[in-house]
Amino acid sequence: MNSIIKLQNKECFVKIENGELISFTKDNKEYIHQKGNKGWRNSDDEMFPVIGPTSKNNFRVHTKNGDAILDQHGILRELNYSLVSSNETSAKFIKKYTKNTPVKNSKFPVKSTEENLNWPFDFTFEKNFILENGVLKIEFIINSIKGMPFMLGYHPAFLLSNTGKETLEANGTEITLEAIYKAGSNACPVLNSNKIILKNIDRKDLEISTKGFNNFMLWTEVNNMLCIEPITQYTSYTNQKFSEENMSISKEDNIFSVAIKIL
Repeated sequence: MNSIIKLQNKECFVKIENGELISFTKDNKEYIHQKGNKGWRNSDDEMFPVIGPTSKNNFRVHTKNGDAILDQHGILRELNYSLVSSNETSAKFIKKYTKNTPVKNSKFPVKSTEENLNWPFDFTFEKNFILENGVLKIEFIINSIKGMPFMLGYHPAFLLSNTGKETLEANGTEITLEAIYKAGSNACPVLNSNKIILKNIDRKDLEISTKGFNNFMLWTEVNNMLCIEPITQYTSYTNQKFSEENMSISKEDNIFSVAIKIL
């Protein structure tokens, strides 16, 4: 049974459903894309342990522990979060995976030839929400053996005015929605940056700042929503050649964070 966790701090309200951020409001204005609206079926998600499509690599990822079978954006999104704890301003969730356990691929058979996915490493993945002083911090903690290869991406979608006039600012450069449309399925890269500002038309601007990711990619096909995705690697530059050489290497406890601030 679905249960919604509600966080509140001053004039800000957050709703989380089974580990998914489904609402962030301030002064009765919604900032998160709503499921069921055009654009994307979710409000947020994670990409782990790979980012991007793996079909060009025959759905295989090469590691020192053998080849894994992974579909687009990895295996994590096929697992369910368990609630660890929650209070008025925070909530903690976790996913656990045992190496080489087959996991049903939701893309099969319509969008994928692979019925089951697997990964040759144990890991736990924590997702923690903290609402403090009007800022929503989302922390990711990956626990694994030292030396596990991985990529990590956070995939939230933000509500837009449906006018197509929003812009973004990163590294002193303006980015238009038109430029994001042109990037298509590769997504528009914003590299070597830990902060980006979404300049809204019908609500306050948003600042998304990160620790540990160092890159973003931007994706949308519609005027009413935009995915602003912190990522560790931009995989279109690797031509989807998925192997340890193109991945980060685990330090046992790996901590990443995203802060969403309404300006």
